[in-house]
Amino acid sequence: MEYLIAFVCGGLICVVGQLLLDIIKITPAHVMTLFVVTGAVLDGFGLYDKFIEFAGAGATIPITSFGHSLLHGAMKGAEEHGLIGIGMGMFELTSSGISAAILFSFLAALIFKPKG
Repeated sequence: MEYLIAFVCGGLICVVGQLLLDIIKITPAHVMTLFVVTGAVLDGFGLYDKFIEFAGAGATIPITSFGHSLLHGAMKGAEEHGLIGIGMGMFELTSSGISAAILFSFLAALIFKPKG
């Protein structure tokens, strides 16, 4: 049952993104930014952690989880180091994901012919 809930919740997030692309005609970059900000705002109100408890991977895999992680890292860094810790904490928690995205994008560009 956990797998079904995760699949449906993650799928609904994707459906919302696709509807934003098709109906409102905003760019993929705007959808991604909107989802990251939405994840951070929901986490700010304490709702995203409850969503993760309910949906599991359906909530941690989509890009909304990145906003959640950014805010969690910033809050933890602010508690430990004050104002300077906000920037440190954000990237401490999300650095592995950012590094992996850069590395795999570079490898894909070496293997395939980029058109941009």
